[in-house]
Amino acid sequence: MGQRGEPRRTQAHDEELGRAVAAAQEGDETAFAVAYRLVQPGLVGYLRGLVGTEGEAAEDVAAEAWLEIARDLGRFRGDGAGFRGWTATIARHRALDHLRRRKTRPRDAALAESALELPGPHSTSAAALEAISTERALELIATLPRDQAEAVLLRVVVGLDAPAAARVLGKRPGAVRTAAYRGLRALGERMRRDGAPQADPGEDPGTPGEAR
Repeated sequence: MGQRGEPRRTQAHDEELGRAVAAAQEGDETAFAVAYRLVQPGLVGYLRGLVGTEGEAAEDVAAEAWLEIARDLGRFRGDGAGFRGWTATIARHRALDHLRRRKTRPRDAALAESALELPGPHSTSAAALEAISTERALELIATLPRDQAEAVLLRVVVGLDAPAAARVLGKRPGAVRTAAYRGLRALGERMRRDGAPQADPGEDPGTPGEAR
């Protein structure tokens, strides 16, 4: 993980993403494709956590979100990390619209396989998830309360820091850190009970004692 729990690969790509977004705002279609490639996997993973993994609902919602992203790209102001947060906010709104049309609530948690690719030295719960099957990871994540599941998805899958994730959710950063911490801790405890690799949430997502 990078600083404050940001996945290393996301942190490494954000500079490239920022350049691509700036060029795309000048009309460079190739640069827009680069931005899409860097953002899409995490975005779909997050949407699968909201709308479920069956069928192509997450991909369809992502397509709707990208139409809005492309339309409003000229209004965006910020760097690569900011673009991830902006796109996640748009995608979340489209997911909630989708769920309202289906008259359902966001799933407590489904987790895309991309989440299992993001372990780091300060996220041993994520490393432990990688060591078990995707099916088992989905079962574990599905047991989390929705606020914890969505915090983990935004921080681990999308790669947002706590302030950016808080803006997406309309919450305070401390509350998001606490939800992510508790979610990872709960996963670690369940995996220990099941005999999976021991997991500790570490300090990166924030501790329950942090100011909210």
